[in-house]
Amino acid sequence: MRTKIVATIGPASNNKAMLKKLITAGVRIFRLNFSHGDASLFVDIIRFIRELEAELQIPVTIMQDLSGPKIRLGNLSVASIEIAKNDMLLLGPSDAATSELPYLPFDHPEILESLVRGDRMVLADGGLQFTVNERRNDGLVLLQASNNGIVTSRKGLALPGKATKIAALTAKDKKDLADGLILGVDAVAISYVQTPDDVREAKNIIMAAGKNIPVVVKLERQGAVDRLDEILRETDVVMVARGDLGIECPMPELPTLQKRIIRVCNAACKPVIVATQMLLSMVNNPMPTRAETTDVANAVLDGADCVMLSEETAMGNYPVETVHFMRQIALKAEELLLEQHHLQEPPEDKGIEEYLAYSACLLAKKTNAKAIVSHSMSGASARLVSARRPPQIIYGLTPEAEVVKHLNFSWGVQPVFVSDIKESSHVVRVEHFIDQEPQFKTDDTVIITAGQPKPSDQRRGTNLVKIYRK
Repeated sequence: MRTKIVATIGPASNNKAMLKKLITAGVRIFRLNFSHGDASLFVDIIRFIRELEAELQIPVTIMQDLSGPKIRLGNLSVASIEIAKNDMLLLGPSDAATSELPYLPFDHPEILESLVRGDRMVLADGGLQFTVNERRNDGLVLLQASNNGIVTSRKGLALPGKATKIAALTAKDKKDLADGLILGVDAVAISYVQTPDDVREAKNIIMAAGKNIPVVVKLERQGAVDRLDEILRETDVVMVARGDLGIECPMPELPTLQKRIIRVCNAACKPVIVATQMLLSMVNNPMPTRAETTDVANAVLDGADCVMLSEETAMGNYPVETVHFMRQIALKAEELLLEQHHLQEPPEDKGIEEYLAYSACLLAKKTNAKAIVSHSMSGASARLVSARRPPQIIYGLTPEAEVVKHLNFSWGVQPVFVSDIKESSHVVRVEHFIDQEPQFKTDDTVIITAGQPKPSDQRRGTNLVKIYRK
């Protein structure tokens, strides 16, 4: 299949036997959720995945997902507080608690200071909402409940549409990222991104460690969506994290927002993941609902490169069956996608590389080519071809191990590590691969894209498209 499946590892899937079943079923990217632990929790899991890669001869990408700044209430003085609509409450630091009104401890002074009358606050999954009525002279914030509900200690809190001064990377995240790089993760996802600076900070840490792994931006804040064009210039991959994004924006707008984000990512040739509750009912049931199957299919038809499973594979009762269903749904959606496919010329403001990728897809269509093979040091040419969504499989050849794992995020790309790089000619390397690959039969036509360097150059962008017949 062309759409890549991301699976979250948890108690239901953290043993080697289950990981092997998931890879065999179609998983190509595993998500390690650092919200529930530090690097020590994943040492054995990473070792299992690397052993399975070697055994199965399938490149598998390990994506570290950093927890980000968790904005939570403190510990209540009681077990819970029952709230009725229009009730008044006070929000403030734990050490300023008062019995004047029901009190919600909140130890984030930078957020407290930014609150103004009319701001909305949402607890947990959006079930309980408040409006800021007043920020008092004593520093406490007066809230009015917008609906009924129950508040307990340590509930997560969101401020829909409001930018905060909290950076995306906490001290824990920075340590987790450094530890993850030592363990050998292949990608890192950063949470609660608000600005391009958040992405640059993560990349600086990665570069300082001597690594070159992709950064995945999780779109969870309205502010990040508003600055998506800027963020896309910095990030490598985007995740539409619909859980928190569905709290930040009005729920009826979420489906169209997802489509717009995917469209912008496709235009920028940046892989995009759709995540959250895709087959959630399969945590406890062996089959998905009709609505869930439609949701997965629509994500593929919208242009998602990857679809992600969370609770379904982390703690569900049917992790392998869930992956099987997701794969079958995606395959059927891809059939329709390719039936409706119309190769579009890039806009005039695009560069030569985009036009070369378009030319390769056009030649593949006109010659009825078996595949497109892109040789690239950075993987950029394969990603550009992928963005055109050709019906042919795209083989992404590279001598860079980190790039192999990066290419796993791109629709339709099968990454291939070129271990023998003695031959300096990229074209010769590709032709050798085609000649040796049993998928290609005699007289098969294959389209090649490559960046052929001059003798004095070490690297060069894609500058060649060739028709090759085996």
